[in-house]
Amino acid sequence: MAGHFEALPGGGAAVALDEVEVSILRSLAVQLLELIGPGEAAADEDPLAALFAEGPSTPPTDPALARLFPDAYGGPGAVADEPTRAAAAEFRRFTENDLRARKREDALAMVRSLDGLGADAAEGAVLELNPATSRQWLGALNDLRLAIGARLEVSDDDDGTGELYHLPDSDPRKPMVMAYLWLGGMQESLIDTLMA
Repeated sequence: MAGHFEALPGGGAAVALDEVEVSILRSLAVQLLELIGPGEAAADEDPLAALFAEGPSTPPTDPALARLFPDAYGGPGAVADEPTRAAAAEFRRFTENDLRARKREDALAMVRSLDGLGADAAEGAVLELNPATSRQWLGALNDLRLAIGARLEVSDDDDGTGELYHLPDSDPRKPMVMAYLWLGGMQESLIDTLMA
């Protein structure tokens, strides 16, 4: 089971994690939370007002955030005409705050479930996720891979044989590439488990 999810009776998934894996996953999830940030809505804002709050209308300039919050119209790197840009801005204005909140909740669910292992994590532990938390983990794993992939400049056209997969150990990108590949394996394992 080490590093691979297995189905639990009644839904959900379980995975055995050692102390280092718990630490890395928690650190990455916290960094993702910091990257996503609180968004434009104020924490003390009236809940009713928050329902009608408008988000940003321009895409993020940070490549990782742009990958997490892409334009709804036009493709990445495509030159959009004025009507396409206006439609993308309008869509972003009404959806980004909710998307940002969901991504935050997914990352928080990852942190909370890892923290729930407590002292057991020091000797390795089996993390059990209910169906809802499993889906949040899937979202967080996906967001982590998207953010790391943006930092590594992984493109949609990369078929797995690119230079990143053959980096020497001395390359400073190597740890990030290893995390990217490891998270991909976890994500694939969780998808397979949830679809079984």
